[in-house]
Amino acid sequence: MGKHVYQKYNFWLEKIHPNTLELKKKEAELLFKKTGITFNVYGDDGGAERLIPFDIIPRILSKEQWTIISKGVLQRVKALNLFLHDIYHDQQIFKDNIVPKSLIRHNQFRIEMVNLDLPNKVYSHISGIDIVRTGKDDFFVLEDNLRTPSGVSYMLDNRKMMMRLFPELFEEYDVAPIDQYSEILLKCLTESSTKKDPTIVLLTPGSLNSAYYEHSFLAQQMGIELVEGSDLYVSKNHVFMKTTQGPRQVDVIYRRIDDDFIDPLVFNSNSLLGVPGLMSVYRNGGVILANAPGTGVADDKATYEYVPQIIEYYLNEKPILKNVTTYRLTKKEDLSYVLTNLKDLVVKEAEGSGGYGMLIGPSASKKELADFKEKIKKNPSKYIAQPTLSLSRSPSFINGNVEPRHVDLRPFVISGKRTHIVPGGLCRVALKKGSLVVNSSQGGGTKDTWILES
Repeated sequence: MGKHVYQKYNFWLEKIHPNTLELKKKEAELLFKKTGITFNVYGDDGGAERLIPFDIIPRILSKEQWTIISKGVLQRVKALNLFLHDIYHDQQIFKDNIVPKSLIRHNQFRIEMVNLDLPNKVYSHISGIDIVRTGKDDFFVLEDNLRTPSGVSYMLDNRKMMMRLFPELFEEYDVAPIDQYSEILLKCLTESSTKKDPTIVLLTPGSLNSAYYEHSFLAQQMGIELVEGSDLYVSKNHVFMKTTQGPRQVDVIYRRIDDDFIDPLVFNSNSLLGVPGLMSVYRNGGVILANAPGTGVADDKATYEYVPQIIEYYLNEKPILKNVTTYRLTKKEDLSYVLTNLKDLVVKEAEGSGGYGMLIGPSASKKELADFKEKIKKNPSKYIAQPTLSLSRSPSFINGNVEPRHVDLRPFVISGKRTHIVPGGLCRVALKKGSLVVNSSQGGGTKDTWILES
């Protein structure tokens, strides 16, 4: 199934001038630079802005493959939202001994969310699920992102770029559109409020945040205000935005700030990014937050191991997408196995993200393996380990040649009164030969994903 979807692309490639792809690649870089499509790398030249590498060969998936992915992702998000509602209310899943109660004994569980009823029982309004393909139709979930998932602006910009550079290919292929994403997101945020015409804002930590471009892009696409914590204040159980015409009440906040920083009166008292008193208004129903605080307990790497059981428990269905075998290093036998087989495994920080603090055993040196072994021994609970998957590879344009590179895919799910998914996602590609790390912060790039409608 994988190869025949590229058949028309190969015919087109054979007909074009050898320099065409190189020229188009340069044109794309120039346009991205002009538009300011960048991301910040923390700790690199004081948070220097970089152009995210863009691969001009699309990843193409058949309609059948997308059916499996989309159904599996929607199933997963639906179950995790039900799990979040349960753990903040009756905790029936613990009483029935399906998953251990220890899952909520860490800092992602927010006591402030207990017994708080949310509209449509939705905690994660915007979710991003990281998927890899290992066989023809074998899809594994690497990670669930339910807190403040990013990358959707690259998905939308990559498509615009491809349509601009290669309009003739869109005549050859029946590619499913994705430009309705912002419209669906706005509708979902609107529906989360009881008001007929709610005032919605996007709350950003500011221009130094690695995803700031995306924050401004989405606010502009939805026609809503982009605000920082200092633009908002709390008064009489409502949140207000300072404007040149005077205060304006805010009904829905699409927040791109982590839980710890949204309200210094409740979480991190040193935070200057949030709004003092915000949680009090939220608990009293004066404002809607998307995503809800406390969603992190459902996408924590410790919870990941139990998602198949969570799906079966709440939906009475078999999981459509597979989980990667996960070793918990707090278990004696798992720890022993991991220390003995470190060279064959991938080790991640349980609370980590962005590809930082990882060890990829097969490509690590003897010294790196020895050093990491000591780190694990000192603090086993900080890490989880997984086998190295043979990820599918997609043709990519590297140094003037078409070469295979490892890819993953992050489809985005929007949950409101109904659950929506746009056909595609953020496709990340490991640009270094043989590398399995696709994160942009670790030298990865992105490419457009084409879901064929026929």
